Amino acid sequence: TGSIFLAGPYLVRAAIGEQVDAETLGGASTHCEISGVTDYKMKSDVACIETIRDLIDKVHVEPVVRFDWRESLPPKREAASMLKLFPVDGQKPYSMSEILECIVDGSELLWYKEHYGKTLLCAYARIGGYAVGIVANDRRIVKSGKGEMQMGGVIYSDSADKAARFVMNCNQKRIPLIFFHDVTGFMVGTRSEHGVIIKDGAKMVNAVANSTVPKFTVIVGNSYGAGNYAMCGKAYDPRLILAWPSAKIAVMGGSQAANVLLQIQLSSMKSKGKSLTPEEEKTLFDQINDKYNHQTSPYYAAARLWVDAIIDPRQTRDWLIMGIQASSFADI
Repeated sequence: TGSIFLAGPYLVRAAIGEQVDAETLGGASTHCEISGVTDYKMKSDVACIETIRDLIDKVHVEPVVRFDWRESLPPKREAASMLKLFPVDGQKPYSMSEILECIVDGSELLWYKEHYGKTLLCAYARIGGYAVGIVANDRRIVKSGKGEMQMGGVIYSDSADKAARFVMNCNQKRIPLIFFHDVTGFMVGTRSEHGVIIKDGAKMVNAVANSTVPKFTVIVGNSYGAGNYAMCGKAYDPRLILAWPSAKIAVMGGSQAANVLLQIQLSSMKSKGKSLTPEEEKTLFDQINDKYNHQTSPYYAAARLWVDAIIDPRQTRDWLIMGIQASSFADI
């Protein structure tokens, strides 16, 4: 079915008056038997893929970068337990550290600044024997060292500062980074602004943007707004972006976005002397919310190549091992 030509049959006819069909002009038989442009004529897609595999199998490739590796150990916690640890609706608090224990070798994590910036977990671990640095959003409600309550999934000044330092440390040690997303964004408000969230947030984003070691992203739950950027979203070119079926990718949460868009539309209508009843407002809100929620789906994102694959959570470890192995064939 394939064909290659400098000018197709219609252009050839228009240019020089020659009438010829696509197969005779530049079909598979023509280029494999007469012109020699192509090397192989395949009967089917399956045969083509098998031939490509046979050819690649004969190529000698040496790893360019050798990451620290030890004998791999299976996690002590079963991968299937992740399905019980992650809440069905994705809204309730849960422990990200327990999910990480289902993925890393021996379920062992060496925490970095464990009692500081608790809404972001930073840890050294091994996956498939490879040393990795992990940055993950914790969804538990925690209390800071100052006694302030902090919401899980939100990046505060202290957690941003901690993550920035950790990312820079991993770059100095040539350790690949893995980001696990369940983030609703940076904390906002007067207290956060006075606490220089802009400076600390920019520091984290800068560290991730300038990171040169291989980066991998796993979107577990929410991945909203600037939080998506700071946690190495698509804009910062991770080697692999994986999404669980529970992932949601957007500028902000569905209901918040629907409220904002509703207010904009209401203001526009008011300026034109129009108004809506409460029932009409609710109908409009539901329409906007439904449309927005559809667009936050990981399937919507995958269809636009915003993520590389939607995976079974139980296969997260296998995907990450494959990614780290593949990254060793490219320069840092």
